[in-house]
Amino acid sequence: MLPLEGIVVLDLTHMLSGPYGTMLLADMGARTIKVEPPGRGEGTRELLATDPDYSREGMGAYFLTLNRHKESVAIDLKSEAGREVFYDLVRRADVVFDNFGAGVTTRLKIDHATLSALNPRVITCSVTGFGETGPDCQRPAFDQVVQAMGGGMSITGDPQGNPTRSGIAIGDLGGGIFGAMGVLAALQARHVTGLGRHVDVSMLDAQVSMLNYMATMHLMSGKLPERVGNAHPVHVPYNTFRTRDGHVVVACIGDAFFERFVQAVPRPELQREDYRHQPVRHADRAFIESVIEDEFSKQDTAYWLARLRGAGIPCGPVNSFAQALTDPQIVAREMVIDVPLLSGGTVKMPGNPIKMSDSGTRVPTAPPRVGQHTDAVLAQWLGYGGERINVLKANKAVAG
Repeated sequence: MLPLEGIVVLDLTHMLSGPYGTMLLADMGARTIKVEPPGRGEGTRELLATDPDYSREGMGAYFLTLNRHKESVAIDLKSEAGREVFYDLVRRADVVFDNFGAGVTTRLKIDHATLSALNPRVITCSVTGFGETGPDCQRPAFDQVVQAMGGGMSITGDPQGNPTRSGIAIGDLGGGIFGAMGVLAALQARHVTGLGRHVDVSMLDAQVSMLNYMATMHLMSGKLPERVGNAHPVHVPYNTFRTRDGHVVVACIGDAFFERFVQAVPRPELQREDYRHQPVRHADRAFIESVIEDEFSKQDTAYWLARLRGAGIPCGPVNSFAQALTDPQIVAREMVIDVPLLSGGTVKMPGNPIKMSDSGTRVPTAPPRVGQHTDAVLAQWLGYGGERINVLKANKAVAG
């Protein structure tokens, strides 16, 4: 049994943060009904939709990746008749998940106060840039804005260069992850109270949370951390080093690992007795790293990985996407999956990193067309008759 079987999520999300959060819930078994505007559907459908490399069947990579397992019901939430259909869905649902701007759910009359009056057990989750309280709550934000404001960009990049955003959209993805976590916590609380609650997730808050121990170090000392590239502010050697044909990451955390390291990389310059102690290595970081860089450049990546792994040193290659997605460990963990398309073909995409015993793996279903499941959901789940559905379609309250 999948862990979230029996849970129904109404997915009002768009772009990346919200759809990623609901995708994680869908991967774990939640029935996820995507509620989107009739016509073009949610905006992410159009991203890369006509790109010959990054689309399939009129769906771009964004939409394909984020909407596996999901059903689509097209409802005009701005119309009274459409909202009444949505309210009927809410009466039977467990979760309503959105990432509209702050205040939008209130204007649409789909906020937690309104929906909980219809279904006291319903859990609502809103992922926004700045949250629903505070002086900036009405401001719009996208990934790079919260990466910058959250402090992480100030410590990312070369010390001599400009602040650099993460290569992956951690601002968006972090919001989706914390949104999914909040929903799971609210579901657990409902087992005790019998009542739903609202989950308010700020993408900026998520970035600050992930500053973690570095934020505590600053708050304790008042010192501002600086950009150190791929180095570590404490441990040495902990960096990326060029080999003859690529790059290797070495992560020697603590003195014991350094003693093993100098056995695998027997350069006389590294054999100093005082280098056995972290403070001395840290003070002489630039010299130590220059010696390692010189030695590593003499052999290829495979040679150094074999030596370092043989000595039990945490290390790894800097993989391209092609290398990462074909790595035997990644393949063995089913982190690249085949997701079906409506035509019968398949597309490969990342799998779900959460693995549970005795739960099996959900067989993916194809990302849906706009309104593909409107008739089935309204008829089979809500019990609407065909004539009622046709009237709603004629009035453009729903489509499908």
